Amino acid sequence: MKRRIVFCAVVFLTAVANTFACTNLIVGKNASTDGSTIVSYSADSYGLFGELYHYPAATYPKGTMLKVYEWDTGKYLGEIEQARQTYNVNGNMNEYQVTIGETTFGGRPELADSTGIIDYGSLIYIGLQRSRTAREAIKIMTDLVQQYGYYSEGESFTIADPNEVWIMEMIGKGPGVRGAVWVAVRVPDDCISAHANQSRIHQFDMSDKENCLYSHDVISFAREKGYFNGVNKDFSFANAYAPLDFGARRFCEARVWSYFNKFTDHGKEYLPYIEGKTNDPMPLFIRPKQKLSVQDVKDMMRDHYEGTPLDISNDFGAGPYKTPYRLSPLNFKVGDKEYFNERPISTQQSGFVFVAQMRANKPDVIGGVLWFGVDDANMTVFTPVYCCSTQAPLCYTRVDGADYITFSWNSAFWIFNWVSNMVYPRYSLMIDDVRATQKELETTFNQAQDGIEEMAAKLLAKDKNAAIEFLTNYTNMTAQSTFDTWKQLGTFLIVKYNDGVVKRMKDGKFERNSIGQPAGVIRPGYPKEFLEEYVKQTGERYMVTE
Repeated sequence: MKRRIVFCAVVFLTAVANTFACTNLIVGKNASTDGSTIVSYSADSYGLFGELYHYPAATYPKGTMLKVYEWDTGKYLGEIEQARQTYNVNGNMNEYQVTIGETTFGGRPELADSTGIIDYGSLIYIGLQRSRTAREAIKIMTDLVQQYGYYSEGESFTIADPNEVWIMEMIGKGPGVRGAVWVAVRVPDDCISAHANQSRIHQFDMSDKENCLYSHDVISFAREKGYFNGVNKDFSFANAYAPLDFGARRFCEARVWSYFNKFTDHGKEYLPYIEGKTNDPMPLFIRPKQKLSVQDVKDMMRDHYEGTPLDISNDFGAGPYKTPYRLSPLNFKVGDKEYFNERPISTQQSGFVFVAQMRANKPDVIGGVLWFGVDDANMTVFTPVYCCSTQAPLCYTRVDGADYITFSWNSAFWIFNWVSNMVYPRYSLMIDDVRATQKELETTFNQAQDGIEEMAAKLLAKDKNAAIEFLTNYTNMTAQSTFDTWKQLGTFLIVKYNDGVVKRMKDGKFERNSIGQPAGVIRPGYPKEFLEEYVKQTGERYMVTE
């Protein structure tokens, strides 16, 4: 038991050490193909179990207290007054289509307040349970930290509803000082934006009350602490509270750059900033060269800088099978020099990932879809979770006691990890099989969406509860069928690629000879480029001689 407790403590510490590793991509409603606002989020942290949180709507007597536990570690922080009415929440979206994501930028360590009661994770899920719009969520979240204190370090939040998307950045005021300094900027409807563990709000228009909100002391506090001494119009939240360093630029801002590079014509223009040749930051938001679909954002969450100067799939570190992953830590030393690994959007340590689709032209019951997946975005399947759902799919919960250190064959988190960890070592050899199944499932869900929602709308016109039950059942069915398919994919991969060879296939089935026995195997060996490098490194050691 003692050893288990020690191990759990290590897991918790690891989780904290890796929370600076998430990505949010943002699409305004006029920049999307269907008029929806779109937000993505990957919860990237070693030690985080991927599950779909569900908080049912409820009413509470006046004076009810809510216990608050830190999201990363489970540490008890204190109690706050519970709201009289809370709303239904599935993952990071509530029944009114309000969605909140985050990335941690840390910022100035001296501003963390260990006496605060509200951490960033609790702020998200309490905010979702209490808000009907993005603006209301901002007020609720900022009021909470003002009243109860902000426990976490610097944080960027994406706060969205079917009509608006906001980026709010927040940091505490130091030990024992109640509240936080913060600024929130609305992303224009025709623009895209992103943040990835580095503060991105620089100058902001303090006179534009419709599109910019901020704490009254966001600048004066920076002056008081010696972080800023210029005129107000030159104040940069990012420069004051999260000064740029190598990691912030290359591990964090580079992910934003990849998104902008893909969907705008400004990738080359912004690359020098990522490479450290200039300190001129990228804009907070920008108009894309085309409108983005929900599937575009799903696919972008699978990005590893492919086809860009930061591509990691073709150098020595990719190994013989061109794996676009690097083992942590990001930094390493050889001799007395320090080096680094690239940190793309998609990464192996994700607990869960989602793409939120919020639509103002549909009733909330139907309009909000949290496309949800567990583990690595690159090798997950996004299944539709309707915001009205009253029950989380069993495979997305802690079924059979599953958690980060407890395996279960009935847990989607563990089945997807099982498959992806088979693929990582022989990526280029196996990824096409994964991609084919992934594409088939996601295409099926995409094509079925209009029909499902048409049926839900008919039910809604007669009986709201019937529509909710229908969409809850559909949410559970698609998750479970995906889980079952992925388990079958895992067994298929083991059989096909067992022991480093490839079983022969014909018409989608393993080939057999005339007497029903396996028809032999293909021996792929190593790729030509790897063998050439192998001989270069080993010389004549393995040369066949007479």
